[in-house]
Amino acid sequence: MPRASDEAKTVSIVGPGRLGTALALNLHRAGWTVDRLVIRAGSRRSQTAAKLARQVKAEMTAVGTSVLDSRLLWIAVPDDVIEKVANRLAKRQAWSGKFVFHSSGALTSDVLSPLRDQGAVVASVHPGMTFVSKSVPTMAGVPFGIEGDARAVRLAKRIVGDLGGTAITIRKDNKVLYHAFDTFASPLLIGLMAALHQVGGAAGIPQQRVRMMAAPLLRRTLENYLEHGAPAALSGALIRGDVATVRRHLEALRATPQAREAYVALARIVVRELPVANRAKLERALK
Repeated sequence: MPRASDEAKTVSIVGPGRLGTALALNLHRAGWTVDRLVIRAGSRRSQTAAKLARQVKAEMTAVGTSVLDSRLLWIAVPDDVIEKVANRLAKRQAWSGKFVFHSSGALTSDVLSPLRDQGAVVASVHPGMTFVSKSVPTMAGVPFGIEGDARAVRLAKRIVGDLGGTAITIRKDNKVLYHAFDTFASPLLIGLMAALHQVGGAAGIPQQRVRMMAAPLLRRTLENYLEHGAPAALSGALIRGDVATVRRHLEALRATPQAREAYVALARIVVRELPVANRAKLERALK
């Protein structure tokens, strides 16, 4: 069997949605040949996929309708259909010596067992990045959580290096917590922004001005955290141990019950984990 480093740099991508689009464009720019974009039957993204195929000079085909000759198959579909796609592909062609990745943050490489059982070498390769409709991010500097068969992990690390990312080995039994970690860093952070809008509205701030008013504070807070860590980035009533102000916050936030719950939950973490004054009094106020 040829070594991974000796094989052609070709990849087929299944399900080129937002994540698949970013993978295709970044791999193409990194010198990989994206030879096929494989869409699921009835996909509503066929026009978008066709445009992407032209950009990366790839053929477009449907799952299970043709043999996939590329060295690597990268499955970039929602978690709940990865196993279904793997089962369908496993029945359509020989897989001995091929590599197959999926990009779920929560699922392990075992979801690709139907392909592994047919001889494929498999891994889960998850980019720790957010993918939204209005932008296609570069993978430079992005951490990739990797887990799977040894040969597939070696190839994944090489590809992550080609993309300018950082490969992070994740233990199989830690995948779900790893994904929860990423969820705190992005979707739940946006949930916090939604709470910010709730409180802003209750305070009489026009919704179209909330982002403008919050932007300097948000930017500096994130910069402080990223440069110096959580303890050094903490400011405000909690670090001062200003119990009276916290109680006033809690009373006023009864106007926005969901935001109040978020305030209490996050404030309890701050009081428990970070250096604050009057910790015992704050804990009582937050009960």
